[in-house]
Amino acid sequence: MNQEMPHTVTSLAADLRKLGLVSGDVVMVHSALRSVGFVAGHVQAVVHALLEVLGPEGTLVVPTHTSYNSDPAGWSNPPVPEAWWPVIRAGNPGYDRALSPSRYMGALAESVRTWPGALRSGHPQVSAAALGARAAEIVGEHPPVDELGDGSPLGAVYRLDGKVLLIGCGHANNTSLHLAEVRQEQPTMFDNAAAVRDPDGSVRWVTWTAPDTDICDFDELGAAFEAVGPVTVGLVGDAPSRLMSQRALVDFATAWIARRRAGEAAV
Repeated sequence: MNQEMPHTVTSLAADLRKLGLVSGDVVMVHSALRSVGFVAGHVQAVVHALLEVLGPEGTLVVPTHTSYNSDPAGWSNPPVPEAWWPVIRAGNPGYDRALSPSRYMGALAESVRTWPGALRSGHPQVSAAALGARAAEIVGEHPPVDELGDGSPLGAVYRLDGKVLLIGCGHANNTSLHLAEVRQEQPTMFDNAAAVRDPDGSVRWVTWTAPDTDICDFDELGAAFEAVGPVTVGLVGDAPSRLMSQRALVDFATAWIARRRAGEAAV
């Protein structure tokens, strides 16, 4: 271990302030906590540090996606036998804001999701959780058809002129870039389905059509933004981290995607 001392709530809060996070901010956080190094209190300490910096007027937002809650007929990574499909559909307990764990979102997102006072949006596949003064405003409405668009928590963060914080991860994990995809003039659409658990315990399948998403060029897009955009780079613990305006990022990405992907499609 190369650390001289463990990271703590106090030291991490100092790192976050140095990066530019301030009291009252609305911030969407993505993280790879392993890169932070040894933290006294592990992920709990990281959440405490974020909340300490944001203060009572700030709001912490994380993605709490549940990609496993989908029609197995479309699964490819890995696929499952067709004979399993009806069993999986019938046996799915349905999305529940309180009970359904996120998947591939990391330990920080799960910690925030289960934190006392956290609120979570109702989308059965791409929900978000929020803690703080603007939480209800951010996650209160999230219709299935507006997965990652202006009617989603991403759109709410945009309207509130929030920030994006990447702790130890890159732009391939930057969910806000999907808002730029959705804003394209003619996005490719796809059909989707998921199970939803109602308050009485019954389960129903819902279907919707929404813009498709593709992260294949997000790292390149992020690098292009950082070359011209207002991004602060520093360390949170041992993790290389980036803080940026979500609105500036999305506005840049909307134009970049229109130019880049339209050019590729024409080839």
